[in-house]
Amino acid sequence: MISALSGQSLTGDYHAAIGLRVGETSGVSFKFRSGGSSKVELLAGFWSDWLSLTALYEKNVQAFSVEGMNWYYGGGGHVSFATGSYYADGRHFTRGEDYAIGLDGILGLEYKIPPIPFAISVDLKPMMEMYRNGDIYVLIDPGIGIKFTF
Repeated sequence: MISALSGQSLTGDYHAAIGLRVGETSGVSFKFRSGGSSKVELLAGFWSDWLSLTALYEKNVQAFSVEGMNWYYGGGGHVSFATGSYYADGRHFTRGEDYAIGLDGILGLEYKIPPIPFAISVDLKPMMEMYRNGDIYVLIDPGIGIKFTF
């Protein structure tokens, strides 16, 4: 894997993409080129009673000498907000004004399918977040994604 991250140029690349990511952080993904082999990915993640907004800076390098296949790695941060109510054990609870902030890493493999405007990806997005009350949560967060590229 080290040789695959040697800094080869990108081929079969795209300027921007919008799609879905499914994992612990599941939701809408928007990715765009920020110069050279770098991209910025913005994620709006949803789950039962939380909304998260994540920004990641990613470096991309060609993988396995395959046109359109790239490793990407990088990092960023997120903020999460409680959306209000949730149900557990048949009871209704209200979260009030809970929020959390965190740091994220990213390591993944993406394949931009050359003849059509779609890319598929698989990644690990380890994260650590701290809640308003000081509790800390750590997660590996594997995910898969599909994006429409343009």
